[in-house]
Amino acid sequence: MQEPSRPGLRPLGMLGGGQLGRMFVQAAHAQGREVHVFSPDADGPAAQAADAHTAAGYDDLDAVRRFAASVDGVSYEFENVPAATAAACAEAGPVRPGGNVLAVAQDRREEKAFLEGAGVPIAPWAAVGSEAELAAAGRRLGFPCVLKTARGGYDGKGQRVLHDAAEVPYAWADLQPGDGREVPCVLEARVDFQAEVSVIAARDAHGGTVTWGPIANSHRNHILDVSAVPAGLGDALEAEAVAVAEQVVAAFELVGVLCVECFVTRSDASGPRILVNEIAPRPHNSGHLTIEAYELSQFAAQALCLGGGRLPSSPGLRRPAAMANLLGDVWGKGGEPPRWDAIAGREGVTVHRYGKAVARPGRKMGHVTALAGTAHEAVRNAVEARAALRA
Repeated sequence: MQEPSRPGLRPLGMLGGGQLGRMFVQAAHAQGREVHVFSPDADGPAAQAADAHTAAGYDDLDAVRRFAASVDGVSYEFENVPAATAAACAEAGPVRPGGNVLAVAQDRREEKAFLEGAGVPIAPWAAVGSEAELAAAGRRLGFPCVLKTARGGYDGKGQRVLHDAAEVPYAWADLQPGDGREVPCVLEARVDFQAEVSVIAARDAHGGTVTWGPIANSHRNHILDVSAVPAGLGDALEAEAVAVAEQVVAAFELVGVLCVECFVTRSDASGPRILVNEIAPRPHNSGHLTIEAYELSQFAAQALCLGGGRLPSSPGLRRPAAMANLLGDVWGKGGEPPRWDAIAGREGVTVHRYGKAVARPGRKMGHVTALAGTAHEAVRNAVEARAALRA
């Protein structure tokens, strides 16, 4: 139930109209705050839930400035916000997280250099700007290794694994636009890992910090499939993952929410280690389970940080939980909707539907969260619920 808006407060501003923006709107409403969404899509998931919506392109800086002047502060649901858009918003009030975080997160070369400079553990890497530089970096880092475009790319797009030196010319050509330009990339040593985890962290304007996780993640076709908490790594590794996330937050002097995605390496002579893979300065897909699993969700924290509130000392884990993504593949081949009634009333199971009109394979259409006595049981319940939905 939405609390009544508090008098004298302007809406909170959200750049981006997808499901992350939609869940932010819902969390802000629970705190009695209205939300003004800015996105090109007039009927996107966030616009459907928002109190006000501006339908304009992110390059329409006049519209951006009018939007920013109407709200108490601006956050965003995707990290590729154009720099000029973020700067225009900052003319009117706070942007959280700030433009310094966006600039680092938008370019993998900047991101890795920043993390390395802050003493955050990451895999060996090299910036490459040509096929010759790629070949030299491959010899230095060793094969197999992973080539990624410096900017853009998500859910496995914009990257390729190189198994040996013979693949260098094909991998380089595969990630280039084919118009004569050479797009800069980064090459990463491939990590032999036993698990992938994420830690969501938030820091308010008063210096208070809170973390969720680590959250265990599994992927299918490079897209997050299932997340679970607790991650089951053991106390020492879990504490190390949280400490690394707090180190990243402190290095940025962050105000807002940020996700730190990590590898847990296989044990060697020094034991398993936590290596940071990448960061996302926003709520994260793996953190969707925080809505039901914790007293404070990642979206509620985003709203508190943007509105100038104070975070609690702990997010308050209620029960072990798991989330399973609902992709367009769950819909029938003819677009038939899932059998929502098949899981109605299942104990501890909650379905979130994002309000997207068209289902396509690989498109995130919703998610299922299950609470249970253990993380293993929660994963089973979430996956079984998803299976029951299939048309």
